[in-house]
Amino acid sequence: MSLDTGNPKKILIVDDDIDILKSLRILFEMKSFKVFTAENGRQCLNILDQGYQGVILLDIMMPVMDGIETIKNMVIEGFIDNSKIIVLTAKKIQGEEFNEVYRYIHKYIKKPFDVTELVDAVEELT
Repeated sequence: MSLDTGNPKKILIVDDDIDILKSLRILFEMKSFKVFTAENGRQCLNILDQGYQGVILLDIMMPVMDGIETIKNMVIEGFIDNSKIIVLTAKKIQGEEFNEVYRYIHKYIKKPFDVTELVDAVEELT
């Protein structure tokens, strides 16, 4: 099954906070995006394996598989070239582990986030 809808305005939101997932789904659907959601990195990789390509809003601190591990696995699985990652997190990212994935991140937005800044960053990449 392919998740590539052909619609250039699509987004995959990966966050373990259900309220953020619901709110961002509503926000981006109102902006005519096709929205996919995942509650952790493992679910994100499953969606990518089904054919999703495009913008990914990715939280860093999540159960099962965090955002850093998700990006590393995206590289290993060959999903990184067709993905545009925006990190959306409350955690300050630093250190050697971050240096390994920094080049794959298009934008870093800190929680709590400004909705206009977030939408502008996503629309820039679609």
